[in-house]
Amino acid sequence: MSLETYLFGIKMQSPFILGSGPLSYGAKGLIRAHKAGAGAVVTKTIRDNPAVNPFPHMAVAAKGSMINAEEWSDIPGSDWVEKEIPEAKKAGVIVIASIGHTPVEVENWVGKADKAGADIIELVSYERDTMLPMLKRARELSDKPVLVKISPNWNNPVGIALEALEAGADGITAIDSIGPVLRIDIGTGKPLVGGGHGFGWLTGSAIKPIALRYVAEISAAADKPVIGLGGVSKAEDAVEMLMAGAQAVGICTAAIVKGVEYIEKLNKKLEKLIEDLGFHNPSELSGLSHKYLNPAANSKKFAFLYNADTCTECMACVRACSYEARGLKNKVMSLDTELCRYCGLCFSVCPNGSLSSDF
Repeated sequence: MSLETYLFGIKMQSPFILGSGPLSYGAKGLIRAHKAGAGAVVTKTIRDNPAVNPFPHMAVAAKGSMINAEEWSDIPGSDWVEKEIPEAKKAGVIVIASIGHTPVEVENWVGKADKAGADIIELVSYERDTMLPMLKRARELSDKPVLVKISPNWNNPVGIALEALEAGADGITAIDSIGPVLRIDIGTGKPLVGGGHGFGWLTGSAIKPIALRYVAEISAAADKPVIGLGGVSKAEDAVEMLMAGAQAVGICTAAIVKGVEYIEKLNKKLEKLIEDLGFHNPSELSGLSHKYLNPAANSKKFAFLYNADTCTECMACVRACSYEARGLKNKVMSLDTELCRYCGLCFSVCPNGSLSSDF
């Protein structure tokens, strides 16, 4: 069993790629992530002018999720190409250079990042209409693989992803953070972060279902690598992302909140989980769920399966039934099929799988 993963023919020690963020602030951060077991690391986004971040600019928004108002790299692009990237490469890091957000900045930094030793280029933009011009120029400046990072805030991000692949992108990173969003401290009435209007961007567990949808749709429509980024915080999330069609798995918020060393724990847990599921490596999982993602909605009712021996009588299934169709007494389960709408929530809330279905 090995977690070794290949992306554009580049051998990575694991499928986990540390996404662009605070932990990849410079060479020290990139090397630290590499030593923790990251297969590759994405730099903070390199732009013409260093970011000036508001204070504070990061806060926990909910369990497993963050709101942040942090912007691109706060160090000059010249430092990245003259010192940070070369230093990380000397330490053995697979470096993905994040470049944004305009065609002019692609002109200024893609070639330099390539010469500095970056293995892959990732393009990022807040504006949908700038991405294809950025890609066109990047392709002229570098022979390195180019990823296009899509934003769920764009109109039709799947469409632009497919256009980008047709225009020469080698792969897609899906997805960027979602926003702007707002959280308020009810003790003070103040926003959690100091961005304009108190706004920030949502990352972490809350966005995983959105990321999965885009990964599945893009990977099913195009035979090029997709990096699934958004909400991965445990090994099960990584497997889900791979099954949706990802070739590699981005991680950012969980590593920020739990510490970058958490990647090492994730690698061990992922290795065991893949073995337990009966597979030999991450690539065997990639796209496994595509055959079940049918365009037509399922119209066939399923059968409920109940195991009285493992039921704890927590009553979660009974409380969750809006139609009062389910009953449970002395571990005897009852169901009024006239009232039941087969919504599936009851077995979804069962904490140990005593109630399930054949769906």
